[in-house]
Parts: sequence; structure tokens; C-alpha cells
Amino acid sequence: MPHDVAAILQRVRQIEILAKRLVEELLGGHYRSVFRGRGVEFESVREYQPGDDIGLIDWNVTARSGEAFIKQFREERELTVLFLVDISASGAFGSVERTKLEAVIEVAALLMFSAIQNNDRVGLVTFCDRVYDYFRPGRGRSHVLRLIRELVALEPVAGATSLEAPLEFMHRVLKRRSVAFLFSDFLAPPPARAARGRAGGEGEPGGTTSPFGWPTRRAMGICHQHHDLIAVTVTDPRERELPDVGLLCLVDAETGQLVEVDTRHPQVRAQFQEQASRRARELSRHLRRLGIDELAIRTDEDCVTSLQRFFRARQRRFR
Repeated sequence: MPHDVAAILQRVRQIEILAKRLVEELLGGHYRSVFRGRGVEFESVREYQPGDDIGLIDWNVTARSGEAFIKQFREERELTVLFLVDISASGAFGSVERTKLEAVIEVAALLMFSAIQNNDRVGLVTFCDRVYDYFRPGRGRSHVLRLIRELVALEPVAGATSLEAPLEFMHRVLKRRSVAFLFSDFLAPPPARAARGRAGGEGEPGGTTSPFGWPTRRAMGICHQHHDLIAVTVTDPRERELPDVGLLCLVDAETGQLVEVDTRHPQVRAQFQEQASRRARELSRHLRRLGIDELAIRTDEDCVTSLQRFFRARQRRFR
């Protein structure tokens, strides 16, 4: 990530130009159609026309005027959209042209510009083992550019990711129903034995294949009851498949732990791939059980493709 002011501003400008073009040309009304306002409110009445819903007839006005009138409503559109971004050190990993954190910033920027185009308020929370920064929701281009600038300039944090921290924080600071995007690779440390014992559930007797433990699932469930929570899962190809490159010494970016892996053995590569696939399946299964939509992004895939796939899936669910 760039650290000097000139590089940061240049990167922010590049992101803004790309995001505005993609929002206008490709994403357009998709955002508005899948993120709804808080409801509808009465706006006016007009004369009844053939084909109108008779359930909308305003009987008081109709009785006074002697002509049929129907009620008109407008969507109470205003939304608060909060971006919860995991800034743990694992986000600095990338085996292709961009890191996971860079992919997160691109997708977040597209969603932020889509939000302000609809006059929604946008806020940001950065977290790792705890909440690091909170930028209150606001409107307008200058506000969004400030949030993107903060993301571009941040330093990844070496520490164990706590997904509960930002969810509990959001629950405290936002009292009205909002939309929340939780960005993370969900590579949290394995849950403690006590948490595993409480979790129960499929596939967890005496151990767990769950990518997160009971406290995290509970926090996500509570948050989703009060808000529209979307899990944005970010992955890199090398987290799904190992190449045959001989003996590797791998370093855990968050804990510093060293692990030697001999990638020459097909069994080692197959086991790695199976564990990664099982972890992804378990993550998606838990999100479905909680009723939380998943926006899957990859460092080797165009971010617009990921968003369009997500929008289509969410539109189908709303029908």
C-alpha cells in the first residue's frame, strides 16, 4: 500500500475515476433495487385511472369529491450504510496483481459511490483484534473520498482478528436499521475449546470445521436481526490451491508462526485444497443458516463481476 501523501492521493483519484465510471455504466440501478429504504410514506392523491389498484383508493377524499381518488406513496429511501473492514495483516497477502486489502478497497469504493448516488449515508469501521477507527456516516463525494483515503493509507495490523468487536460496536452506535458490509477473509483463529462445546451443530462434535466459533455466529446473528448484514468474503488463489514449487517456509502474517510445507507431494497439495474447500463450504453454510447474504470477492477476479453476481442473486431472493 502507498504511504507517501502524493502516492495516496494518486491512488484515491484512480479509484474514484474507476468507481464512478463503473457505477454509472454497469452497476446503475442494481444497488438501489437490492438495498431498500426503511419503508414508504404517503405523498399525495390523484384521480383513479383504469388499472389502478383499488386497494389504494382514498375513501375519504372520494366521498368528499364524488370522484374516485387513490393514494400515492414514495419510498422513504434514506439508508445508512456502514463498511466494517478487517485490516489484519493477512489482508496484505496477494499472489496476483493486487492484495486482498486492495480488492476490498476497490469493492468498497464501488459500493460507497453507489450509495451516495442514491443519497445514502456512508460510514466506516476498521478493525482487527479490536475496533481501531470509526468514521461517522455522512453524505457526499468529499466524505466518501476521505473514507477511501483512510483505507488506502492504513497499515495492516498484526493480530488475531475478532469479528465480534465491530459487530458489537455497530450494535451500540447505530440504533436505526442500517446496511452493513462486513469485509474479511474470515481467517480468524480456531475457536477455543469452551466455545466449541457450546457451539454444537452439524460437523462439530469434539472439534469443529467451522471458520468461526459460537461467539462470532451469535454476534452476527444479533446484528443481522437489527440490520441488513452482508458478509464480504475475500480470497486469493494461493489460499485455495498450492503450486508444486518444492519446499516452502510459510509465515502466518498475524501470528508470526513459521510452517514448512513440501509442495512436491501431490497428497500435501490435495489435502491443502480439500481443507480450503471445506472451510469455504462451512463458511457459506453458516452464513445461509444465519440468513446472511454472502458477497464473495477474489483477488484474481474483476470486482464488477463479483458485484453483478451478488446483485443478481439478491434480486432473485427478493422476487
